[in-house]
Amino acid sequence: MHKPFIGLSRRDFLAQAATTAGVLTLSGLPPSTSLAETPLPLTVEKKSSETLAQLLHASLSPKQREAVCVPWDHIHPKFGLLRTRVANNWNATEPDVASNFFTKDQQQLIRDIFEHLIEPEWHQRFDKQLEDDTGGFGHAQSIALIGEPGSGAFQFLLTGRHMTLRCDGDSSAHVAFGGPIFYGHDAGGFNEGPDHSGNVFWSQATAANGVYKMLDGRQRGMALVNKLPRENAIAFRGKSVDIPGIPLTELSADQRAEMGRVLGLLLEPFRTSDREKARQCLTLQGGLEACRLTFYREGDLGNDGVWDCWRLEGPSLVWHYRGAPHVHVWVNIADSPDIATNA
Repeated sequence: MHKPFIGLSRRDFLAQAATTAGVLTLSGLPPSTSLAETPLPLTVEKKSSETLAQLLHASLSPKQREAVCVPWDHIHPKFGLLRTRVANNWNATEPDVASNFFTKDQQQLIRDIFEHLIEPEWHQRFDKQLEDDTGGFGHAQSIALIGEPGSGAFQFLLTGRHMTLRCDGDSSAHVAFGGPIFYGHDAGGFNEGPDHSGNVFWSQATAANGVYKMLDGRQRGMALVNKLPRENAIAFRGKSVDIPGIPLTELSADQRAEMGRVLGLLLEPFRTSDREKARQCLTLQGGLEACRLTFYREGDLGNDGVWDCWRLEGPSLVWHYRGAPHVHVWVNIADSPDIATNA
Protein backbone atom coordinates (compact mmCIF):
# COMPACT_ATOMS: atom_id res chain seq x y z
CA MET A 1 0.00 0.00 0.00
CA HIS A 2 1.18 3.51 -0.75
CA LYS A 3 2.73 5.11 2.34
CA PRO A 4 1.75 8.67 3.33
CA PHE A 5 4.28 11.39 2.76
CA ILE A 6 6.99 11.80 5.39
CA GLY A 7 5.95 14.24 8.13
CA LEU A 8 7.56 17.55 8.98
CA SER A 9 7.92 19.60 12.11
CA ARG A 10 6.29 23.00 12.43
CA ARG A 11 9.75 24.64 12.42
CA ASP A 12 10.83 22.71 9.31
CA PHE A 13 7.68 23.64 7.45
CA LEU A 14 7.95 27.33 8.28
CA ALA A 15 11.55 27.35 7.09
CA GLN A 16 10.54 25.66 3.85
CA ALA A 17 7.56 27.95 3.40
CA ALA A 18 9.71 31.03 3.86
CA THR A 19 12.13 29.73 1.24
CA THR A 20 9.30 28.97 -1.17
CA ALA A 21 7.24 32.10 -0.86
CA GLY A 22 9.34 34.70 0.91
CA VAL A 23 7.72 36.44 3.86
CA LEU A 24 4.39 34.69 4.41
CA THR A 25 1.30 36.15 6.00
CA LEU A 26 -2.05 34.84 7.10
CA SER A 27 -5.08 36.86 6.07
CA GLY A 28 -6.08 38.97 9.03
CA LEU A 29 -2.49 39.62 10.17
CA PRO A 30 -0.62 42.86 9.47
CA PRO A 31 1.18 42.56 6.09
CA SER A 32 4.57 42.83 7.75
CA THR A 33 3.93 40.02 10.24
CA SER A 34 5.95 36.88 9.54
CA LEU A 35 4.44 33.48 10.26
CA ALA A 36 7.67 32.51 11.95
CA GLU A 37 7.14 35.34 14.44
CA THR A 38 3.43 34.74 15.04
CA PRO A 39 1.80 31.96 17.09
CA LEU A 40 -0.23 29.77 14.75
CA PRO A 41 -3.36 27.76 15.59
CA LEU A 42 -1.54 24.44 15.22
CA THR A 43 -1.80 22.96 18.70
CA VAL A 44 -3.34 19.52 18.98
CA GLU A 45 -6.56 21.14 20.16
CA LYS A 46 -6.77 23.80 17.43
CA LYS A 47 -5.28 22.11 14.38
CA SER A 48 -7.93 21.55 11.70
CA SER A 49 -8.19 21.05 7.97
CA GLU A 50 -8.99 24.75 7.68
CA THR A 51 -5.92 26.00 9.58
CA LEU A 52 -3.72 23.61 7.62
CA ALA A 53 -5.27 24.81 4.36
CA GLN A 54 -4.43 28.38 5.37
CA LEU A 55 -0.79 27.36 5.85
CA LEU A 56 -0.79 25.61 2.50
CA HIS A 57 -2.22 28.69 0.82
CA ALA A 58 0.43 30.89 2.45
CA SER A 59 3.25 28.58 1.31
CA LEU A 60 2.42 28.70 -2.39
CA SER A 61 4.70 30.41 -4.86
CA PRO A 62 3.21 32.76 -7.49
CA LYS A 63 3.43 29.98 -10.08
CA GLN A 64 1.62 27.56 -7.78
CA ARG A 65 -1.07 30.11 -6.94
CA GLU A 66 -1.73 30.68 -10.61
CA ALA A 67 -2.29 26.94 -11.08
CA VAL A 68 -4.45 26.03 -8.06
CA CYS A 69 -5.98 29.22 -6.58
CA VAL A 70 -9.20 30.76 -7.91
CA PRO A 71 -11.69 33.37 -6.63
CA TRP A 72 -14.64 32.30 -4.49
CA ASP A 73 -17.19 32.61 -7.31
CA HIS A 74 -14.91 31.19 -10.02
CA ILE A 75 -16.81 29.71 -12.95
CA HIS A 76 -14.77 26.95 -14.56
CA PRO A 77 -15.32 26.76 -18.34
CA LYS A 78 -16.02 23.03 -18.11
CA PHE A 79 -17.26 22.44 -14.56
CA GLY A 80 -19.24 25.57 -13.72
CA LEU A 81 -19.14 27.02 -10.20
CA LEU A 82 -16.09 25.25 -8.81
CA ARG A 83 -16.93 25.53 -5.10
CA THR A 84 -20.10 23.44 -5.57
CA ARG A 85 -18.91 21.10 -8.34
CA VAL A 86 -19.02 17.37 -7.54
CA ALA A 87 -18.22 14.38 -9.76
CA ASN A 88 -17.06 10.80 -9.53
CA ASN A 89 -13.84 11.22 -11.54
CA TRP A 90 -12.40 14.66 -12.19
CA ASN A 91 -9.57 17.04 -11.47
CA ALA A 92 -10.33 20.60 -10.44
CA THR A 93 -6.83 21.72 -11.48
CA GLU A 94 -4.02 20.17 -13.48
CA PRO A 95 -1.08 19.67 -11.06
CA ASP A 96 -0.94 16.18 -9.58
CA VAL A 97 -0.60 16.25 -5.80
CA ALA A 98 2.14 13.59 -5.90
CA SER A 99 4.15 15.43 -8.58
CA ASN A 100 7.16 17.65 -7.96
CA PHE A 101 4.95 20.67 -8.68
CA PHE A 102 4.45 20.66 -4.89
CA THR A 103 7.25 20.43 -2.35
CA LYS A 104 7.33 17.42 -0.04
CA ASP A 105 6.25 19.67 2.82
CA GLN A 106 3.26 20.90 0.82
CA GLN A 107 2.38 17.33 -0.11
CA GLN A 108 2.44 16.45 3.57
CA LEU A 109 0.18 19.40 4.37
CA ILE A 110 -2.32 18.20 1.77
CA ARG A 111 -2.22 14.74 3.31
CA ASP A 112 -2.72 16.25 6.76
CA ILE A 113 -5.73 18.24 5.55
CA PHE A 114 -7.22 15.03 4.19
CA GLU A 115 -6.55 13.12 7.41
CA HIS A 116 -8.26 15.82 9.47
CA LEU A 117 -11.36 15.52 7.26
CA ILE A 118 -11.59 11.74 7.80
CA GLU A 119 -11.93 9.96 11.14
CA PRO A 120 -8.68 8.13 12.05
CA GLU A 121 -10.46 4.76 12.09
CA TRP A 122 -11.25 5.29 8.41
CA HIS A 123 -7.80 6.36 7.19
CA GLN A 124 -6.74 2.82 6.35
CA ARG A 125 -9.97 2.15 4.46
CA PHE A 126 -9.69 5.34 2.42
CA ASP A 127 -6.05 4.48 1.70
CA LYS A 128 -7.21 1.06 0.47
CA GLN A 129 -9.71 2.77 -1.83
CA LEU A 130 -7.07 5.18 -3.13
CA GLU A 131 -4.51 2.41 -3.65
CA ASP A 132 -7.03 0.38 -5.69
CA ASP A 133 -8.41 3.32 -7.67
CA THR A 134 -5.45 5.64 -8.26
CA GLY A 135 -2.29 3.92 -7.02
CA GLY A 136 -2.26 5.71 -3.67
CA PHE A 137 -2.93 9.05 -2.06
CA GLY A 138 -1.88 12.00 -4.20
CA HIS A 139 -1.69 10.09 -7.45
CA ALA A 140 -4.11 11.35 -10.13
CA GLN A 141 -5.50 13.73 -7.50
CA SER A 142 -5.58 17.51 -7.59
CA ILE A 143 -6.49 20.37 -5.29
CA ALA A 144 -8.03 23.81 -5.62
CA LEU A 145 -7.91 26.63 -3.10
CA ILE A 146 -11.01 28.74 -3.64
CA GLY A 147 -11.26 32.26 -2.23
CA GLU A 148 -8.98 33.81 0.38
CA PRO A 149 -8.20 32.55 3.90
CA GLY A 150 -9.68 34.74 6.61
CA SER A 151 -12.13 36.42 4.23
CA GLY A 152 -15.15 34.35 5.24
CA ALA A 153 -15.14 32.79 1.77
CA PHE A 154 -12.49 30.10 1.47
CA GLN A 155 -12.56 26.42 0.51
CA PHE A 156 -10.03 23.62 0.09
CA LEU A 157 -11.10 21.13 -2.58
CA LEU A 158 -9.57 17.67 -3.15
CA THR A 159 -10.54 15.83 -6.34
CA GLY A 160 -9.70 12.67 -8.25
CA ARG A 161 -11.15 9.30 -9.16
CA HIS A 162 -13.85 8.35 -6.66
CA MET A 163 -13.25 11.41 -4.49
CA THR A 164 -14.60 14.92 -4.09
CA LEU A 165 -13.89 16.24 -0.59
CA ARG A 166 -13.86 19.79 0.68
CA CYS A 167 -13.50 21.92 3.79
CA ASP A 168 -14.51 25.55 4.20
CA GLY A 169 -14.48 26.55 7.85
CA ASP A 170 -18.20 27.31 7.60
CA SER A 171 -17.79 29.78 4.74
CA SER A 172 -20.88 28.10 3.31
CA ALA A 173 -22.82 28.37 6.54
CA HIS A 174 -25.96 26.58 5.42
CA VAL A 175 -24.43 23.42 3.94
CA ALA A 176 -22.75 20.30 5.34
CA PHE A 177 -19.27 19.14 4.25
CA GLY A 178 -18.64 22.56 2.68
CA GLY A 179 -20.82 21.52 -0.28
CA PRO A 180 -21.62 18.34 -2.23
CA ILE A 181 -19.13 15.49 -1.83
CA PHE A 182 -18.48 12.13 -3.44
CA TYR A 183 -16.78 8.91 -2.37
CA GLY A 184 -16.57 5.50 -4.03
CA HIS A 185 -14.48 2.39 -4.60
CA ASP A 186 -13.71 -0.07 -7.40
CA ALA A 187 -12.32 -3.03 -5.48
CA GLY A 188 -10.43 -5.34 -7.78
CA GLY A 189 -12.54 -4.92 -10.89
CA PHE A 190 -14.95 -2.50 -12.57
CA ASN A 191 -17.74 -5.09 -12.24
CA GLU A 192 -17.57 -6.13 -8.63
CA GLY A 193 -20.29 -8.75 -8.43
CA PRO A 194 -23.07 -9.02 -5.85
CA ASP A 195 -20.81 -9.65 -2.85
CA HIS A 196 -18.67 -6.51 -3.44
CA SER A 197 -15.71 -8.35 -1.98
CA GLY A 198 -13.15 -5.94 -0.56
CA ASN A 199 -15.19 -2.79 -1.09
CA VAL A 200 -14.57 -0.53 1.89
CA PHE A 201 -17.99 1.14 1.63
CA TRP A 202 -20.21 -1.93 1.09
CA SER A 203 -21.02 -2.14 4.80
CA GLN A 204 -23.18 0.97 4.38
CA ALA A 205 -25.38 -0.85 1.86
CA THR A 206 -25.52 -3.92 4.07
CA ALA A 207 -26.86 -1.75 6.89
CA ALA A 208 -29.46 -0.11 4.66
CA ASN A 209 -30.61 -3.53 3.45
CA GLY A 210 -31.07 -4.42 7.10
CA VAL A 211 -33.78 -1.75 7.27
CA TYR A 212 -35.43 -3.20 4.16
CA LYS A 213 -35.54 -6.64 5.78
CA MET A 214 -37.46 -5.15 8.70
CA LEU A 215 -40.20 -3.78 6.44
CA ASP A 216 -43.51 -5.59 6.03
CA GLY A 217 -45.09 -6.27 2.63
CA ARG A 218 -46.96 -2.97 2.42
CA GLN A 219 -43.88 -0.99 3.40
CA ARG A 220 -41.70 -2.83 0.89
CA GLY A 221 -44.18 -1.98 -1.81
CA MET A 222 -43.68 1.71 -1.01
CA ALA A 223 -39.90 1.49 -0.67
CA LEU A 224 -39.05 -0.52 -3.77
CA VAL A 225 -39.16 1.12 -7.21
CA ASN A 226 -38.03 -0.11 -10.59
CA LYS A 227 -35.89 2.51 -12.27
CA LEU A 228 -32.79 4.28 -10.98
CA PRO A 229 -32.49 8.05 -11.36
CA ARG A 230 -29.28 9.48 -12.75
CA GLU A 231 -26.74 8.92 -10.02
CA ASN A 232 -25.57 12.54 -10.10
CA ALA A 233 -29.13 13.90 -9.90
CA ILE A 234 -28.71 15.18 -6.36
CA ALA A 235 -30.24 18.66 -6.59
CA PHE A 236 -32.71 19.36 -3.80
CA ARG A 237 -36.40 18.78 -4.56
CA GLY A 238 -37.87 20.28 -1.42
CA LYS A 239 -41.07 18.61 -0.22
CA SER A 240 -42.04 17.44 -3.70
CA VAL A 241 -44.66 14.69 -3.81
CA ASP A 242 -42.75 13.23 -6.76
CA ILE A 243 -39.95 11.92 -4.54
CA PRO A 244 -40.35 8.12 -4.58
CA GLY A 245 -39.81 5.71 -1.72
CA ILE A 246 -41.29 5.13 1.69
CA PRO A 247 -41.78 8.16 3.94
CA LEU A 248 -39.91 7.46 7.15
CA THR A 249 -43.02 8.48 9.05
CA GLU A 250 -44.37 5.11 7.87
CA LEU A 251 -41.73 3.25 9.88
CA SER A 252 -42.37 1.75 13.29
CA ALA A 253 -40.32 2.87 16.30
CA ASP A 254 -37.82 0.02 15.96
CA GLN A 255 -37.51 0.57 12.22
CA ARG A 256 -36.88 4.29 12.76
CA ALA A 257 -34.26 3.46 15.36
CA GLU A 258 -32.50 1.19 12.86
CA MET A 259 -32.66 3.92 10.20
CA GLY A 260 -31.04 6.26 12.71
CA ARG A 261 -28.24 3.73 13.12
CA VAL A 262 -27.78 3.62 9.34
CA LEU A 263 -27.49 7.40 9.25
CA GLY A 264 -24.80 7.16 11.89
CA LEU A 265 -22.89 4.65 9.76
CA LEU A 266 -23.13 6.94 6.72
CA LEU A 267 -21.68 9.83 8.72
CA GLU A 268 -19.10 7.71 10.57
CA PRO A 269 -16.12 8.22 8.19
CA PHE A 270 -16.15 11.99 8.52
CA ARG A 271 -14.80 14.37 11.15
CA THR A 272 -16.94 15.36 14.12
CA SER A 273 -17.67 18.91 12.94
CA ASP A 274 -18.97 17.67 9.57
CA ARG A 275 -21.12 15.01 11.24
CA GLU A 276 -22.59 17.60 13.57
CA LYS A 277 -23.27 20.06 10.74
CA ALA A 278 -24.99 17.35 8.69
CA ARG A 279 -27.25 16.48 11.62
CA GLN A 280 -27.99 20.15 12.22
CA CYS A 281 -29.01 20.58 8.59
CA LEU A 282 -31.18 17.49 8.82
CA THR A 283 -32.91 18.78 11.95
CA LEU A 284 -33.69 22.14 10.34
CA GLN A 285 -35.39 20.44 7.40
CA GLY A 286 -37.56 18.28 9.61
CA GLY A 287 -35.30 15.39 10.65
CA LEU A 288 -35.45 11.86 9.31
CA GLU A 289 -39.23 12.10 9.54
CA ALA A 290 -39.10 14.48 6.55
CA CYS A 291 -37.11 11.97 4.46
CA ARG A 292 -37.88 9.03 2.20
CA LEU A 293 -35.94 5.81 1.70
CA THR A 294 -35.88 4.16 -1.73
CA PHE A 295 -34.46 0.87 -2.99
CA TYR A 296 -34.09 0.14 -6.72
CA ARG A 297 -34.67 -3.09 -8.62
CA GLU A 298 -32.52 -1.74 -11.44
CA GLY A 299 -28.89 -2.45 -10.63
CA ASP A 300 -29.61 -5.50 -8.45
CA LEU A 301 -26.41 -7.44 -9.08
CA GLY A 302 -27.04 -11.18 -9.15
CA ASN A 303 -30.80 -10.64 -8.90
CA ASP A 304 -30.49 -11.66 -5.28
CA GLY A 305 -32.81 -9.11 -3.71
CA VAL A 306 -29.92 -7.48 -1.86
CA TRP A 307 -30.41 -3.98 -3.15
CA ASP A 308 -27.13 -2.57 -4.44
CA CYS A 309 -28.65 0.84 -5.19
CA TRP A 310 -30.65 2.92 -2.74
CA ARG A 311 -31.23 6.50 -1.72
CA LEU A 312 -32.07 8.55 1.36
CA GLU A 313 -33.71 11.83 0.37
CA GLY A 314 -35.23 14.75 2.23
CA PRO A 315 -36.20 18.32 1.32
CA SER A 316 -32.53 19.35 1.28
CA LEU A 317 -30.71 16.04 1.75
CA VAL A 318 -29.64 13.50 -0.83
CA TRP A 319 -27.47 10.48 0.03
CA HIS A 320 -27.44 8.43 -3.18
CA TYR A 321 -25.74 5.03 -3.03
CA ARG A 322 -25.09 3.31 -6.37
CA GLY A 323 -23.58 -0.14 -5.97
CA ALA A 324 -23.65 -1.36 -9.57
CA PRO A 325 -21.22 -2.13 -11.16
CA HIS A 326 -19.14 -0.78 -8.24
CA VAL A 327 -19.75 1.71 -5.47
CA HIS A 328 -20.43 5.41 -6.12
CA VAL A 329 -21.88 7.57 -3.33
CA TRP A 330 -23.13 11.13 -3.82
CA VAL A 331 -23.90 13.39 -0.85
CA ASN A 332 -25.59 16.79 -0.82
CA ILE A 333 -26.94 18.28 2.43
CA ALA A 334 -28.10 21.78 3.37
CA ASP A 335 -30.42 23.26 5.96
CA SER A 336 -32.91 24.49 3.33
CA PRO A 337 -33.90 23.42 -0.19
CA ASP A 338 -33.45 27.05 -1.25
CA ILE A 339 -29.66 26.64 -1.08
CA ALA A 340 -28.43 26.63 -4.66
CA THR A 341 -25.89 24.09 -5.88
CA ASN A 342 -24.87 23.00 -9.35
CA ALA A 343 -25.15 19.33 -8.35
